[in-house]
Amino acid sequence: MGETFTTEIQARYRDINLAGHVDNVEAVRVLDEARYEFLRFARLPGLPEGAAAGLLHGTDPGVSELVASQTIEYHSEMRFVPYQPFLATLWVSRVGRSSFTVSAELRVEPGGRPAAVWECVNVLWDHHAQAAWTISDAVRDDLETYLGDPVAFRR
Repeated sequence: MGETFTTEIQARYRDINLAGHVDNVEAVRVLDEARYEFLRFARLPGLPEGAAAGLLHGTDPGVSELVASQTIEYHSEMRFVPYQPFLATLWVSRVGRSSFTVSAELRVEPGGRPAAVWECVNVLWDHHAQAAWTISDAVRDDLETYLGDPVAFRR
């Protein structure tokens, strides 16, 4: 397995429902925020300190990622604990021609088992051409720095 990226996402009071646990939709929001950090701030070998970082730093101007699909599976209840952030660990599990999949595990506490596992297919979109952007060799290499196995769903 390649590198992984771990980030903390602060829980918010609005994330909880009347039963006192994190709402399922808010868990997806937490994971999407972690995905955003991963794609923009993951360190890559060989880049000088302070250089534009992130897995998509090598895309052409006008290219951004769009979410094509998401799959999530909940493994345990996520209770809200004030001032205790969620821990998200992310990696890339597939790189295609113009899309790639980000996989993640979301934990409620350090060392705990994943409360949720998630996959998100991202398409690189060229806004000028209004078409999918073919992943360049340089961007493919950056994505593959974090390449690992797909999430093990229980299906």
